[in-house]
Amino acid sequence: MINQDTTISVKNLEVSYGMIKAIKGISFEFKSGEITALIGSNGAGKTTTLKALSGLLPHSGEVLFNHQNISALDAPARLKYKMALCPEGRGIFPNLTVTENLMLGAYLEKSKAKVNELIEQQFTMFSRLAERRKQVAGTLSGGEQQMLAIARALMSEPKMLMLDEPSLGLAPVIIEQIFQKFEDLRQRGLGLLIVEQNAHLALEVSAKAYVLETGAITLNGKGSDLLSDPRVVEAYLT
Repeated sequence: MINQDTTISVKNLEVSYGMIKAIKGISFEFKSGEITALIGSNGAGKTTTLKALSGLLPHSGEVLFNHQNISALDAPARLKYKMALCPEGRGIFPNLTVTENLMLGAYLEKSKAKVNELIEQQFTMFSRLAERRKQVAGTLSGGEQQMLAIARALMSEPKMLMLDEPSLGLAPVIIEQIFQKFEDLRQRGLGLLIVEQNAHLALEVSAKAYVLETGAITLNGKGSDLLSDPRVVEAYLT
């Protein structure tokens, strides 16, 4: 259980690829103990936003962790602030075992006993991974690989977890199982920022949501309110 409230505030975030401005001065925030959704179509800038927050892309504007500006920090330093990213496409190491993939998620942890404890925590949460702990990750099903990607991100004991398209390519029954895990994590006090093309699913579970269109936030509000907003329904829910 995470006791301290945590807020990540993003102010006037801009990201450019050469002459192309992919993210155009967006501002939003997400908090511990809440699920926040960032929805939008392909090419809207959702993945770029997460990469910038994680320190993987250069950006201007501010990223504040509990009012402390961490914008100048690189990705490993931001991980020390307990911000973790579960990337689009899962990004697992296919030739390593499930256990070896998890160990890589805790590369900042020096205590072997602590790493083993964290691995067992993930196996408790994802029992299917426990059954496959010695299996090479590339032979797992798509749903199992997504569980592994999430579990690996959790190995750094984040307070804030960012997830890029966690439902992509998965069967509905697996999506339901994974999103139940997100609710479990929220109840434990984690803050989750979920980037999703499946707008209906994301809005159903989120306390707050933002709509990103061509690098700009055009709408925001409670997830439940945006579910019935005519503009959202027409663009993403029909």
